[in-house]
Amino acid sequence: MIAIESIRSFFRGRIAEKEPLAPYTSMKVGGPAQLFLEPKDRDDLLALVQFLREQAIPFMMIGRGSNMIVSDEGFLGAVIHLEPGLSRVSLFEGDVVAEAGARLTKLVDFCTQHGLQGLEWAAGIPGSVGGAVVMNAGAHGSEMKDYVVEVEALRGTSVVTVRAQDAGFAYRTSAFTRDIVLSARFRLRSGDREQILRKKSELMARRNATQPLTLPNSGSMFTNPPGMHAARLIEQAGLKGKRIGDAQISEKHANFMVNLGSARAADILRLIDLVRRTVHQNTGILLQLEVKLVGFPEDVMASLS
Repeated sequence: MIAIESIRSFFRGRIAEKEPLAPYTSMKVGGPAQLFLEPKDRDDLLALVQFLREQAIPFMMIGRGSNMIVSDEGFLGAVIHLEPGLSRVSLFEGDVVAEAGARLTKLVDFCTQHGLQGLEWAAGIPGSVGGAVVMNAGAHGSEMKDYVVEVEALRGTSVVTVRAQDAGFAYRTSAFTRDIVLSARFRLRSGDREQILRKKSELMARRNATQPLTLPNSGSMFTNPPGMHAARLIEQAGLKGKRIGDAQISEKHANFMVNLGSARAADILRLIDLVRRTVHQNTGILLQLEVKLVGFPEDVMASLS
């Protein structure tokens, strides 16, 4: 039992019980969180995390929910939603500093307005800064690691500042997978605002042409095996357009799964299992998930690792 009244005694943000998580994920699936909290600011978050750890209450962070699949049963514990209270983007000594809950689109727009180039590739990615840093998100040949100078994170009980060279950035991962990212500092080049806008528009047009952005999805479902493309392997397996319930392998991009309207997390999991088994049978390659699974039983998680 979570001591809600104890949390209310110090927590200044919003608290809700049994809050459905589907609206907070880009795939639009997922059951309720036992407790849903929106910190007012950084200090509110730090105090909350300390309390939850002291009470041994399971918790997880959520920004835009763009790289996760939440189970139909939801999450037993506390879900901390960062966007309302930790979404500031600002200039500091010529660099851009963004809090973890800031949308990537907000960060890109801020950079564009200030004539700073480099992050245009992130335009249209429905994620948050914190999640993008942890996953070292990337597109069009660029990644977060190319522009991050340092990251402020809660590591254990200490707030640490980690330089980019010590951040363990690699393909779709970093040294922050067990930390709570608070903010990131980016170093960008000055550029012509009109040229930045044109490049941003070109990349957005390319994304719209190749990805199913009009339907709920969680981004790339599987990481690309070395030297290969997961989408090509899935398409060669004859699975493009395959549907289970309202979950479908996108007809536009085979490494995306979309929600046609009333998909359940269970449908998506069955589709994931089908893809992995079929591609493995055909090629000997076992595709690895890029998305995070939340609230599923341990045996399910183990079977997909």
